[in-house]
Amino acid sequence: MTYDVFMAGFGGQGILLVGNLLAYAGMIEEKNVCFFPAYGVEKRGGAATCTVVVSDEEVGSPVIGHPASLLVFNPLAMEKYFHKVAPGGFCLINSSLVEEGGGARSDLDILRIPANEIAVEVGDQRLVNMVMVGAYARKMGVVSLDSLKEALKSVLPERNHRFIPMNVQAIDAGAAYVDAHR
Repeated sequence: MTYDVFMAGFGGQGILLVGNLLAYAGMIEEKNVCFFPAYGVEKRGGAATCTVVVSDEEVGSPVIGHPASLLVFNPLAMEKYFHKVAPGGFCLINSSLVEEGGGARSDLDILRIPANEIAVEVGDQRLVNMVMVGAYARKMGVVSLDSLKEALKSVLPERNHRFIPMNVQAIDAGAAYVDAHR
């Protein structure tokens, strides 16, 4: 099975970090992966996107014209990329920042998640990215939550390993939101 996801928001939201995390989790599960990050020159506050492909088969390219899944972190990402999701695809929208009515498509499975509020409940606003990737992994089954948690040790610098328990809580909180809204 092949899963491709495009994540978009602004620099500082940790989009490249969770893209890398998802790719490492795929490697832990001995899957083939591609990780393709992109960000504006200003980095923090500028546009940030990444594409991740996780597959049981060989992956030809990380460039996906019409991704099967989209993780929308902010309104600009919704405006720029929502229309590109392949029909029948999945869109996870951070409803804390993206207002209702940002886009309507009857051909998509759309889940709106209050990621900012969930991150604050876990203990830190900066955990929005972990909430989103936990929700995506639970909804799509691309990798297990255990693999995501294990991958934290590889993608976080050692000086930040003390934050792993909080990141694990945020991943679990995102997954729990999906479970509660099936």
